[in-house]
Amino acid sequence: MPSFGTQQEELREIQRRLTILKIALLAIVGLLALRLWDLQVRDGAYYRDLSENNRTRTVILEPARGLIYDRRGVLLANNVPSFGLYVTLEDVKDRKALIQGLVGLIGLDETVLKKKISERGSKLLPRKLKDGLSLREAALIESHRLDLPGVMIQADSQRNYPNGPVLAHVLGYVGQVSAEQLEKSQSQELHQGSMVGQYGVEKAYDRFLRGRAGQKVIEVDALGHEKRTVSVDKPAAGDDLYLSIDLRLQRLAEELLGEEAGAIVALDPTNGAVLALASRPSFDPNVLSRELTAKQWDAIVQDDSHPLTNRATQGQYPPGSTFKIVMATAALESHTITPSTKIRCVGGFPFGRRVYKDWKAGGHGFMDVTQALVESCDVFFYTVGQRMGIDMIADFADQFGLGQETGVELPSERTGIVPSTVWKAKAKGQPWLPGETISAAIGQGYVTVTPMQMAHLMATVANDGVSFRPRIVRAVMERASGLVHEIPTVPHGQLAVAPETLALIKEALAGVVTRGTATRARSALVSIAGKTGTAQTAALRTGPQEDIPKRFRDHAWFVSYAPVDAPRIAVAVLVEHMGHGGSAAAPLAKQIIEAFVRHERAEPKLAERTGVGKPEGLELAMQGAR
Repeated sequence: MPSFGTQQEELREIQRRLTILKIALLAIVGLLALRLWDLQVRDGAYYRDLSENNRTRTVILEPARGLIYDRRGVLLANNVPSFGLYVTLEDVKDRKALIQGLVGLIGLDETVLKKKISERGSKLLPRKLKDGLSLREAALIESHRLDLPGVMIQADSQRNYPNGPVLAHVLGYVGQVSAEQLEKSQSQELHQGSMVGQYGVEKAYDRFLRGRAGQKVIEVDALGHEKRTVSVDKPAAGDDLYLSIDLRLQRLAEELLGEEAGAIVALDPTNGAVLALASRPSFDPNVLSRELTAKQWDAIVQDDSHPLTNRATQGQYPPGSTFKIVMATAALESHTITPSTKIRCVGGFPFGRRVYKDWKAGGHGFMDVTQALVESCDVFFYTVGQRMGIDMIADFADQFGLGQETGVELPSERTGIVPSTVWKAKAKGQPWLPGETISAAIGQGYVTVTPMQMAHLMATVANDGVSFRPRIVRAVMERASGLVHEIPTVPHGQLAVAPETLALIKEALAGVVTRGTATRARSALVSIAGKTGTAQTAALRTGPQEDIPKRFRDHAWFVSYAPVDAPRIAVAVLVEHMGHGGSAAAPLAKQIIEAFVRHERAEPKLAERTGVGKPEGLELAMQGAR
């Protein structure tokens, strides 16, 4: 029989074990309570959403993109009904089977599908796999819904350009937002599958055009297929744009260029409005706004004719003799010459060991600055260029806006080159050579410009030295409120040039057409002023242009404005490898100007009736759109 002491010892051991058990039980209860707090309080919202999404899904509702009209209310870009293919990855158990199913069913590109499915993003939100599904493709997918869990067809709208390639470089095109674009701060409102502007006005004004996406919450079954709608937040359509472009002039400009590479720009010198901006070769924005395969895209970007290059704002060409407008102004304003200064032209300008030839082999005889512009005498400008030096020439070219962006609202505008001693030291690491000034004086050598810059230059001369930033968009109309916001006319600058100098230059430019190198631009309908240019593309070649391979022929320039006494339009024409500006480019500018004048005479109050911000003008444009 155990002793009393032994019993006491056993009792204490039992109590000690009970205490340990209680502590263990309390610890377990505490851990359970902590986990419950963790699940219900700290992560409660997450698990509620996860639970909710086991039976509901959020579907993005794409907004209708804003419409684009020309200055007369003619529709340039709209939207047409379409179908989009989407998938919610949360409902996909076998991604490989899904990919193989879609490839076999409607022939989607397997590599593209894998890339889109593997992109970063929420598994709970639908991601777009393909836009622009045909009715046949949509019907095939719908008929195999049970085999494609998580897949849905959604009604979308697709961008449409009724005029095809016409205005392609102005309007641009749209495309799905890229992963790189999504990472940018200004893309926070976007999501995978959003359609955004990728080029032209569509890109420059994307934040106005794209609208705001909505969303729909739906209840789904075990396969992710929609059973009913829980709630809807409707999307907000994008705002509409009204351009300064006249589609009639634009069509004519593109027809005149035909199959030749080149550009035509027409501006209103009184406010900078872009009336036409044509670049050839062109492309069909309807094709680029659909989803392309890598092979299709490569074929476009590797095309030797470079159809995606906007030659009006991105093409950089030697200005040739059109640069003599700058030279004549600089020579007069710097007092290098006076209006009566005579320089003899004998057909060549000896300098160092070289003779710089004039285009007229026998020479022009004695020339003053007016005659030199009218007859485009090279020797005259060789002489004044050598007297002034390259830095003085560069200063005046800068005043005319060369060597810098004009500010037109199109992406990736190029600046061209206005060379100087500083420029060459920085760009080439070499000193400027005196002989290079001779070439620059007639718009050759390192000097390059864009057709937009030259149209802007002529608009500045036509407007007595006052320039405006070229603008393509006249107004933005809010879809929600109907309010119209006019894009303001922005003064670009004022030439620091004496009025009498500009008057002399303008008189000479009128003479170029009436009795000089551009008589083929002479019109019985309207008085035209202008300047021809023939820009060499390779080393000096002798002989007729037609005997030279086309890729080595000169570029043809003509820059102009009209009417002479009260200018309403400035036009720059550049046709690649077409030889003399007087014969190849001047007749095209004449036709553009005459068409513009006919339109104005047929509709004498068009400007007043379609004035941006005026209710009657907006109403007219809206009626035209309808």
